[in-house]
Amino acid sequence: MSMTYEVRTDKAFEKAVEDLKKALGERGFGVLWEMNFKDKLTEKGLDFTKNFKVMEVCNPPKAKVVLDHHLEAGYMLPCKMVVFEKEDGVRLGMMKPTKLQDIMEGIDLWEVAQEVEDILKAAMEAAI
Repeated sequence: MSMTYEVRTDKAFEKAVEDLKKALGERGFGVLWEMNFKDKLTEKGLDFTKNFKVMEVCNPPKAKVVLDHHLEAGYMLPCKMVVFEKEDGVRLGMMKPTKLQDIMEGIDLWEVAQEVEDILKAAMEAAI
């Protein structure tokens, strides 16, 4: 089973980013930080022509549940989501929280990981 979840859209890159942020906000998640690798690499003098935006997203009440149960689970926070260009359209993707939870030894946060994964998937589906 894949560690990632990804959907494709025919929307323009910036519109896909905008719609994902809106869908996340409607579901209680905010964007804490974002970076477009295209801009950063170009700034460093490297030729990279495709947009690839990384966003760190968080729902504070859910983050508190995770951290209250297992502080070490903070290695997985905040959740990372990406929007990027490919030849056949724009993709929205994320690492599945359930898969990240699986790799943390001795930490059982399956229920909250599944809940967060379902919410993030729904936001991605709403944004396409």
